Amino acid sequence: MASKPGERKLQILQTLAAMLEQPQGEKITTAALAARLECSEAALYRHFASKAQMFEGLIEFIETSLLGLINQITAEEEMGLKQVELILHLLLGFAQRNRGMTRVLTGDALVHENERLQARINQLLEKLEAALRQSLKVAATQEGLSPATDFAALANLLLCHVSGRWQQYTKSGFSREPLAQWPQQWPMLYGACLSQAA
Repeated sequence: MASKPGERKLQILQTLAAMLEQPQGEKITTAALAARLECSEAALYRHFASKAQMFEGLIEFIETSLLGLINQITAEEEMGLKQVELILHLLLGFAQRNRGMTRVLTGDALVHENERLQARINQLLEKLEAALRQSLKVAATQEGLSPATDFAALANLLLCHVSGRWQQYTKSGFSREPLAQWPQQWPMLYGACLSQAA
């Protein structure tokens, strides 16, 4: 029995993400992807017009997952600084659980691909930074931060920490896990960046 088109598309994206988990990070071709799926390249193109469209599907999944979980955090947690902590933990944990997608988030997997894909990742990073900025503003209304704090600069600094951990993870062949030192690093981040701004 043939699988439904939506199921086959998901299977293609899951296989692409799995192939991206290889630490050596070789360029993925549609021929290699088709071989892994035991189908023809033409069969891939029945579901996606191009390899770029497959990567766009992965980026869409990453964006929907992360923003959906961030919305859940901000809806359930009232304290702005706790929101910041939970969002940072989420971003690091997502990367740790999704190696292939981390290579997409860092742009590592997009080096030889269509430049619009990197632009799409940049847009996602801006949305993540905006979410952190919003939680910092909430913290300022709760006297967790000074209203004079430069929220944009602080949100950018926190996202730079996350991006750096993502980079270490991919460049180490996935041996340096993003959450490995989180219990030690969160108090450091809080002390250096957030308690000073109160």
